[in-house]
Amino acid sequence: MIYTYQIEGIPVQTGDIICTMNGKPDILPGEFWRFVGRLVPGDVDHVAIYLGPNGRCIEAGARGVITFDVPRGHWNTERMALQRGLLFDTFYGIASPLDGLPISEDEEVEMRSRVAAYCRAQIGKPYNLNFLDAETEESFYCSQLAYKAYQQLGIDLNTGLTLEQFPGTNAIIYPQEIWNGFSHREAKHDLPPLSSNQLATNPSQ
Repeated sequence: MIYTYQIEGIPVQTGDIICTMNGKPDILPGEFWRFVGRLVPGDVDHVAIYLGPNGRCIEAGARGVITFDVPRGHWNTERMALQRGLLFDTFYGIASPLDGLPISEDEEVEMRSRVAAYCRAQIGKPYNLNFLDAETEESFYCSQLAYKAYQQLGIDLNTGLTLEQFPGTNAIIYPQEIWNGFSHREAKHDLPPLSSNQLATNPSQ
């Protein structure tokens, strides 16, 4: 079944990808996660996948692949922290890789259902610390889980984003490239300036 919900007023459907920025400036643990986010290219540092019903989502984080709930449509990171292994982040927006594809409504329902089913099948698997190995299904990091879920549909979320100073890093699935590469709906937010180590280039551009 396909569920619909709203997060911070933005519509979301089963299979859509929730994009966040690490950290929350007004709380001390959030400052730590904000620093961690500086190591990842771009503004988007983390992703989760909306499953439904209501606020049920899934992500790969420090506790491995887990589900958690977004209460009453608000990304209340403090309230969700214990569910998520003390991850503190700020809601950025929703990416929808299926938007704009020439598919029927029935095909879209089937594809969204398959994404959700794949993600649910990975619950309990550990976190993947080898970011260069995005093809393993024994463990997952956040954007790799979304990548593998959509890969089964023939949709490649790896757009080739790389860090110029580190050859081979285009094998990593970065949260930012999911945001950049596909239809998305952005939340209202105030962004801190990017540091130099957040900049990356796409060799295909």
